Amino acid sequence: MNAPDIITFGCRLNTLESEVIRRNAMEAGLGDAVIVNTCAVTNEAVRQARQAIRRARRDRPEARIIVTGCAAQTDPAAFAAMPEVDRVLGNEEKLQPQGFDFGVGASERVQVNDIMSVRETAGHLVNGIDGRTRAFVQVQNGCDHRCTFCIIPYGRGNSRSVPMGAVVDQVKLLVDGGYREVVVTGVDITSYGADLPGAPGLGTLCAKILKAVPDLPRLRLSSIDSVEVDPVLMDLIAGEPRLMPHLHLSLQAGDDMILKRMKRRHTRQQSIDFCHDVRARRPDVVFGADLIAGFPTETEAMFANTLACVDEAAITFLHVFPYSSRPGTPAARMPQLRGDVIRERAAILRLRGEQRRDAFFARQQGREADVLVEKIEGGDSIGHTQHFAPIVIAGAAEGIVRAHITGRDHHSLTGRLAA
Repeated sequence: MNAPDIITFGCRLNTLESEVIRRNAMEAGLGDAVIVNTCAVTNEAVRQARQAIRRARRDRPEARIIVTGCAAQTDPAAFAAMPEVDRVLGNEEKLQPQGFDFGVGASERVQVNDIMSVRETAGHLVNGIDGRTRAFVQVQNGCDHRCTFCIIPYGRGNSRSVPMGAVVDQVKLLVDGGYREVVVTGVDITSYGADLPGAPGLGTLCAKILKAVPDLPRLRLSSIDSVEVDPVLMDLIAGEPRLMPHLHLSLQAGDDMILKRMKRRHTRQQSIDFCHDVRARRPDVVFGADLIAGFPTETEAMFANTLACVDEAAITFLHVFPYSSRPGTPAARMPQLRGDVIRERAAILRLRGEQRRDAFFARQQGREADVLVEKIEGGDSIGHTQHFAPIVIAGAAEGIVRAHITGRDHHSLTGRLAA
């Protein structure tokens, strides 16, 4: 049987969940289906999903089209109204096999329940992701915070954690299957464990993984909230070589008034101090960050504070989002900036990100790095360093290799295998 065509938008968690969806669809005999796993973070993400649905119907007129993900969860009626769509599944329903049953007496066309009623998150065991040497393990779902710009809690529900034993079992499965790097992922992973007996933190979970799976060479964290980093996790970041020296921060802004209006839980100075503290403990650490450009009420001076914060915290990799008003969020009711102002500020932030990335790349030239090779293209090895910097190595290799960095090419480092 053919595998279903799955179109995934959004975060790493959606990428992982698409593998669970693929398995469920295959077991239901839906090898001819097109499944669109949507994202609701921005209006543009929703627009792209709708465009993909229409294109899929044009290209595959006989296929069943199933729409799921955060946009389907938060606005199921909009997708149910599309004539191209055969079924709409919520974020919980997409992980259940019965959602893909189209047999006689099958369930209704729209299956989207109240995500806030979900109290547990299962550890969905998958055998990794096809064609990759890096695997993602979901340890948590949902979010208890209510940032004023964010629709995601209404798509993912409240925070709930996967029990540590199930996470360790998943990591063991992946390592036994040949994966050399595991990424701990979720919606708000630094809130991990608050709902579990004994309230173990993310640091306790990571320590358990590293101890229970000694053959795992590399453990990596997805986006973290610095004010939630517990002492155990801080000690691991400082002294555990198998925990990669790359931290991606949910920063969002670098101005205190904007952070307050976003209802974030950190101040500008707390973010800067966190970066300085971690770097003092582990000098080779590299930071990435999410930033929103053009949040409502943001003045030129407030934007300048965010831009300066990038330099003061020494952030290397920026993931910039132009602010996108999401109906139903408090920020949507605040005074909005003009679209051209938002786009201009996003462009300025991206340029600053490129400058900081380029400066980091320049400092790497002549050094050596440990590279996880993910694929071979044209006889070259493509992968990422321990700092999650993309790199192209001359010659074919596999696994984790030592590379001598010789320069850069476009958005990647270049190198050769170290002697």
